[in-house]
Amino acid sequence: MKKLSLLLVFISVFASSQIVRKYSNEFLNIGAGARGLGMGGAVVSSQNDVYSPMWNPAGLLAIEKDWQAAAMHAEYFESIAKYDYIAFAKPLDNSGGVFAVSVVRLGVDNILNTTQMIDTEGNIDYDKITKFSQADYAALVSYAFHPAGNQNISAGVNAKIVYRNVGKFANAFGFGFDAGVIYHAENGWNYGAMARDITTTVNFWNVDQKKLSAIVNGEEFNPAPKDKMELTMPKLNVGASKKFEFGQYMSLLPEAGLNVEFAKTAALISTDVASITPYLGAELEYNDLLFVRLGVNRFQNITDIESLKRKVSFQPSGGIGIKYRGLTLDYAITNSGFGGSNYFSNFFSLKFDMGVFNNN
Repeated sequence: MKKLSLLLVFISVFASSQIVRKYSNEFLNIGAGARGLGMGGAVVSSQNDVYSPMWNPAGLLAIEKDWQAAAMHAEYFESIAKYDYIAFAKPLDNSGGVFAVSVVRLGVDNILNTTQMIDTEGNIDYDKITKFSQADYAALVSYAFHPAGNQNISAGVNAKIVYRNVGKFANAFGFGFDAGVIYHAENGWNYGAMARDITTTVNFWNVDQKKLSAIVNGEEFNPAPKDKMELTMPKLNVGASKKFEFGQYMSLLPEAGLNVEFAKTAALISTDVASITPYLGAELEYNDLLFVRLGVNRFQNITDIESLKRKVSFQPSGGIGIKYRGLTLDYAITNSGFGGSNYFSNFFSLKFDMGVFNNN
């Protein structure tokens, strides 16, 4: 159903009475830029532009002069949700580092509000059904630098502010930090690591109980959660990549890595301490003009509803890109699960690199 119910929204936001939640602020784990999304997120060690803050802020150091700007729009899950990203990055001449600002929004509109559909005596009135929107926002301020001037090591940090809004029912403010590093080996290999929410990210919720609550026959429904503070625990992404040249015009850049969550999930390797799942991606480049990308991630152990048999699901992705001077247009498509959901997400992203433009 494209029109989500109020119940589903509040299950996702307030499902647990615990302060620490497994899937808090998940919209910040999607990533940004059709290049990285088409490669299944396999860009922790190879993303090297204004989209880097969402994958690994250390990659910003590849921006050597002038500035870069980017914008992305996505129709997530076949237009159920809208996902947008804009960013700007510029090297700082006095420090040798790179500064960036990014803004992210993930929103679902026209959600049915059924809280007032049933009156206090249990009578149903469909005319009292209204609609509202739910949206998550984040602003990231990023900085990348070479620690101790070592040109083989790139490091970066994100400071992020989060605002989440569930119509007139609830809203939250939060803050947190990410940190990343990339090691550039002499043999051409790049090794990257990104620690998300490294100090934990804290969300403080404010709930309007009068608008949320519904009383039917003396019984209260949709009570406000007792815990108003929500913690997002750290996650770790690691990866390795290397570009291979084929003749004068062709090259292939593969990357492989692991996503680590410090909680028990449906990942391929899951313990009470951590859950680990692999990811793979590759980018085929022709003459720095055309790009073809494939990726696979989100491997999970799931149980088939009908047969009750256990199987492994994963999310495939693909994309293409074209670059002309300092302008790059990319497209990616992903599926929510191989052999499972038929919902597809389409991503379009645009990047403008003034440094390349001025060199042509």
